[in-house]
Amino acid sequence: MSYAVKEIFLTLQGEGVHAGRRAVFLRFSGCNLWSGREADRATAICQFCDTDFVGTNGENGGRYDADTLVAKVAALWGDGTANRYVVITGGEPMLQVDDAIVDALHAAGFQIAIESNGTISVHPGIDWVCISPKAGSEVIQHVGDELKLVWPQRTSDIEAMEQWQFSHFLIQPMDMGDAALNEASVSAATGFVMERPKWRLSLQNHKILGLP
Repeated sequence: MSYAVKEIFLTLQGEGVHAGRRAVFLRFSGCNLWSGREADRATAICQFCDTDFVGTNGENGGRYDADTLVAKVAALWGDGTANRYVVITGGEPMLQVDDAIVDALHAAGFQIAIESNGTISVHPGIDWVCISPKAGSEVIQHVGDELKLVWPQRTSDIEAMEQWQFSHFLIQPMDMGDAALNEASVSAATGFVMERPKWRLSLQNHKILGLP
């Protein structure tokens, strides 16, 4: 199988429980909740995505087989095999993740994290599962390490989510693309956590630091 990859780059994890950790980000192309075309945003299930996942024209993007893709990830990590960490993301990465890429990354010594919308069951070989549910979608992955809800999504069934089997429950302010609106998102997310102590606030530190 060949994989359609938007981009691959070395950075620091900006969000969630592993914020600040050195990581190679492997972004697969494509999503099942939005085409990625602005013309389709208003009718998409997910209308607030702030990521370009269309095509294969990003940094180190292209078509790869499993061995070549893992070789690129390892080259970006650089010397040393200790604490190797890769974050598979998208779009929706579970449209492409399979046994071959999981096995090859593990064979190269990588711990594998995934960031998924939860509408497709996550591969059982993934080491760290982060699910970011989107209101209006059917989330079937109710077990994982990290549930990260972008807020506000006021039609979300919070009570149901709190029964899911995750180790960490995070609220992340929605990036509205405008300073005043972002301030309102931060205020709403902070208020949410103050009312529901099961949850913790997660910020997009990579944007604050100017990282990719």
